[in-house]
Amino acid sequence: MTQKPMTKTQLVAAIAETASVDKATANRALEALTAIVTNEVANGGAVTLPGLGKFACRSRAERMVRNPSTGEQMMKPADRVAKVTIAKQLKDVINA
Repeated sequence: MTQKPMTKTQLVAAIAETASVDKATANRALEALTAIVTNEVANGGAVTLPGLGKFACRSRAERMVRNPSTGEQMMKPADRVAKVTIAKQLKDVINA
């Protein structure tokens, strides 16, 4: 059965409990981490969170795509996308 994803409020509460800090401090830490990862990836860099994975930005070339509602073929310009590579340690825990 599919489980609902953890919300930000639940994540902040879990961080606060695990790190033995108050929720305000945990929230600031989470927001700081999010800002750092976002800025680094947006600037073309990469961030590795040990045990979780690597966040990076990669470029995609111009390509032909199809509009699903009309079936029309059109050229999509080159763009950049975020890429997340899951760490082997996390894969091992999930598959254990």
